[in-house]
Amino acid sequence: MDLATLLGLVGAFAVVVVAILMGGSANIFINPPSLFIVLGGTAMVVLIKFNLSQFVGAFGVAIKAFRGQSQKPKELIEDIVEMAGVARKKGLFALEEFEIKYPYLQNAIALVMEGRSPEDTAKLLQKDKQEISERQKLGSQIFTASGDVAPAMGMIGTLIGLVQMLSSMDDPKAIGPAMAVALLTTLYGAMLANMFFLPMADKLKLRRGEEEKLNAICLDGVMGIMEGQNPRIIESMLKLYLTPKVRDAEPDSGKEEPVDAGLKEAA
Repeated sequence: MDLATLLGLVGAFAVVVVAILMGGSANIFINPPSLFIVLGGTAMVVLIKFNLSQFVGAFGVAIKAFRGQSQKPKELIEDIVEMAGVARKKGLFALEEFEIKYPYLQNAIALVMEGRSPEDTAKLLQKDKQEISERQKLGSQIFTASGDVAPAMGMIGTLIGLVQMLSSMDDPKAIGPAMAVALLTTLYGAMLANMFFLPMADKLKLRRGEEEKLNAICLDGVMGIMEGQNPRIIESMLKLYLTPKVRDAEPDSGKEEPVDAGLKEAA
């Protein structure tokens, strides 16, 4: 669980709710017609821009915003360097004994086990990497579109409320509800756009960048393994993906090849 996303989302709405409660009753800020205009209208307009499967799939991608990074780059590099040492000693098929958690690396090693050439493996992994990135990009685009549309729907609701209010000037009892629709739709649109849709889009962009880096590490590492490069050379190459602070935190072990500590224990 990514604490920053959860804390920020809950905290932002909590600040608004507390401010409302400090100023009086919260009931006056609850207006179903206004909420229907903003939520329903936003969903329908976004559906015009994307197809149904893409729209529904965005909610699955959104889960990534609440999850922590699936794999730390430093840990992934250590695993790949360890695998390089085993492959150098025992051959590529010894990699089948490794227990791999990261999905992209699992797929890469599966391709290696099929006996494909390095060129074919590189093409397939590059294509897979690109498709993963495009799917995640689409998710962030849908939330960005929602963030753009929600305030506009709020403004439309405001105009609807003003028309209803002006057409009911002879009935004082109808002015209040119409004015509530006029004002609350703008509030709902601004809140949803700036406190949910746009922040979610930005977090998904961040997750996309993190996963692209992890996949690039796997791609370069597996290619180095298939080419039979020295594990220390692979390690030096992959550490370029790390920030200088993380890269210099622990110096190289100085050993030419890591031990087989990552192999699963025999049953």
